[in-house]
Amino acid sequence: MIVALTNDDGIRAHGLRSMYKALLDAGHTVRVVAPTSEQSAVGHAITVRDPLRVKQCTENGFTGISVSGTPADCVKLGISALLDEEPDIVVSGINAGANVGPDIMYSGTVAAAREAAAMGYPAMALSFDSFKEADLTEYARYAVSLMEKIVWHEIPERRVVNVNFPNLPFSKAKGLKVCPQTSAVWHDWYHEYMDPRGTPCWWLDGDIPSDQVAPGTDRALLTEGWITLTPLRFDFTDQETLAALRDKLGAD
Repeated sequence: MIVALTNDDGIRAHGLRSMYKALLDAGHTVRVVAPTSEQSAVGHAITVRDPLRVKQCTENGFTGISVSGTPADCVKLGISALLDEEPDIVVSGINAGANVGPDIMYSGTVAAAREAAAMGYPAMALSFDSFKEADLTEYARYAVSLMEKIVWHEIPERRVVNVNFPNLPFSKAKGLKVCPQTSAVWHDWYHEYMDPRGTPCWWLDGDIPSDQVAPGTDRALLTEGWITLTPLRFDFTDQETLAALRDKLGAD
């Protein structure tokens, strides 16, 4: 397969390099278009008021293109103008940090895959449940085998396969669970500081309260040590509420 590979941690990120090697080792053609710098939690932002600058990156057997924009920019620009071949699939990751439940809304990793899905391409987002660098070799190989196992033409268009790996060595992961995302949301707080010039500033912190996480959802299963797979759709329409409002408002 021709795989367009991207991420939100930047072109030099460990997770992206792990996937690059695993895909090549499996015989796939890999075309990397990734952000020049860290773009975590930028969501589905795109660059509209500044030019995008690209640079070839070749080092230690790795070849890719860096883009001075967001993950969604990388996918849009990469497929539209930079890649010499149309990809069969777009893979985003492996991200440092899980993308489950409310993370999906903020994630640049998932947004890159969602942009690919919106453009009509099979799309897969991959994340590891830790911000600390770990050996992702076996998880990357597993991700490749999962990518190869999925019959992509049987999945409806404009869908994303969102995969998360537990913060465990691969040998200790319990296996794969296909599951829904949790509806629990972040409990946020801010730490206030003073910068060197005496101006106040705030640093975001927070967590997802464990008592709000329903059993069998992505966050619960990931914490238990499972690899989770959650299919996501591009269409945000709430069909149940749509029908209820049509009925109540008489606005067919």
